[in-house]
Amino acid sequence: MSSRFQFVDDHRGAFGVKRLCRMLQVSRSGFYRHLAGAQARAGRARADAELAERITEIHQESDGTYGAPRITAELRDGGERINHKRVARVMRRFTIVGLHLRKKARTTIPEPSATPVPDLLQRDHTATTPNTRYVGDITYLPVGNGQFLYLATVLDLSSRRLAGWSIAGHMRTELVTDALKAAAAAAARGADGLRGAIFHSDNGSQYVSKEFAQVCGELGVIRSRGAVGTSADNAAAESLNATMKREMLQGRKRWNGAREARLAVFRWATRYNTRRRHSRLGQISPITYEQRSTTLTTAA
Repeated sequence: MSSRFQFVDDHRGAFGVKRLCRMLQVSRSGFYRHLAGAQARAGRARADAELAERITEIHQESDGTYGAPRITAELRDGGERINHKRVARVMRRFTIVGLHLRKKARTTIPEPSATPVPDLLQRDHTATTPNTRYVGDITYLPVGNGQFLYLATVLDLSSRRLAGWSIAGHMRTELVTDALKAAAAAAARGADGLRGAIFHSDNGSQYVSKEFAQVCGELGVIRSRGAVGTSADNAAAESLNATMKREMLQGRKRWNGAREARLAVFRWATRYNTRRRHSRLGQISPITYEQRSTTLTTAA
């Protein structure tokens, strides 16, 4: 209807409002109401364009990964009172799109002969305080001409912090032990490091090996594993790795080389821990969440 009214407005000097309205089967009163609201519509259009500029800046700072919820949180933190529905509408209008999850390929190699380890999480991928419950997983990083690097990660279930990671051109046990040791070294949040913390994984051969059990014992880590062949038992770790690759590659098939892939992981991990807003944390970053948790604990 608005397009018809606009046509009348554009041609009324040549043909007259009455004639045009009759031809287009619209009411003259409706046309004049449309005309009276033109200034308000123009104001809304200008406001949307200005908002789109701010959204674009936030979107680019997130490496093109943020969708409407995180962009809304960023705008609100900047002092702007805004509804997420308006942000989503403006993003659609100006074709500003966040990334969407794609199904990840699995790298787990089950080891049915392993010594049984209980599932201490039972698909409860939460924790009330940082440095108490962790999950880990391995994913592949496609590089070069059909080659791969492998990435092992350690995720804190309370703060969702990427506490440690390791990259190598192999999937030997040291890939996962290096990631766990990195998490222990980064655990300046507690004098005991990872001692007493639960670490949950799938039944990949790396996690069921004697070498991994030995390192867990040295660090004081309590092992936990899900059922063989059941990805839901380690969903939090798999989700982290899938999100990381999705946001780093952004539709590309692979990195040009190992150095580029390693730098991409380092850059993403730094932004993820310090700046990237997490929906499970109330749209704040893992480090900010940990700092607030420490403040509340100290105050109590």
